[in-house]
Amino acid sequence: MPERPTLLLVHGAWHGSWCWNPLRTLLEAGGWRVDTVDLPSVAPQDAPRHGMHDDAQAIRDAVNGPTAVIAHSYAGIPATQAATPEVRHLIYVAAFVPDVGDSLLNMVGGTAPPWWRTEEDVVHALTPETVFFNDVDDPPTDRLLPQSRKAFTDELTEAAWRTTPSTYVLCAKDNAIPPPAQEAMSRRATTTERLDAGHSPFLSCPQELAAIIENAVSLPRRPSPASG
Repeated sequence: MPERPTLLLVHGAWHGSWCWNPLRTLLEAGGWRVDTVDLPSVAPQDAPRHGMHDDAQAIRDAVNGPTAVIAHSYAGIPATQAATPEVRHLIYVAAFVPDVGDSLLNMVGGTAPPWWRTEEDVVHALTPETVFFNDVDDPPTDRLLPQSRKAFTDELTEAAWRTTPSTYVLCAKDNAIPPPAQEAMSRRATTTERLDAGHSPFLSCPQELAAIIENAVSLPRRPSPASG
């Protein structure tokens, strides 16, 4: 790319932009402009509930000029829905890579995993210390918030990976999205990188993840094939 894009970091379900702090510090030290967005589907128990399309709009609103979107986990879904012509590259970090008509719930087989607890219109993550943070020294479990169930059932109407170059970062020790599922989804990306990490490499190995991101957005990439 002739100019460095802004790096937009988009957190996954139950998280907030706080989770990117170690990675953001490294990227900014390397001269990158870094922005984050807080998805409205993650909110306290008594807050209004927003869906995936609200999250996609929040991502669109955060894009200002040439941008590379780095999406973690659930965020791969609204990021795929949201990508605009200004998005030059998508980086999926242990993330879902959906197609048109997909929702997170149908991508996990239509049945909630055993570590979800659904309570009316929200979903709570059980045992996050082992599901999300199995290789993190000081797991920030107390910072997680309820997740809107609607975000997991809303379906895609756009699939940006079909036209936007992309990189998939596969995490081999992930307890949230099994590596074989990541392998299958990574075939939709232009290229695949691998980390020997759990579900949260931005906390467990931010230096390695920063290097992958910097390399991915600095190199010219062929368009992603429009295939399933």
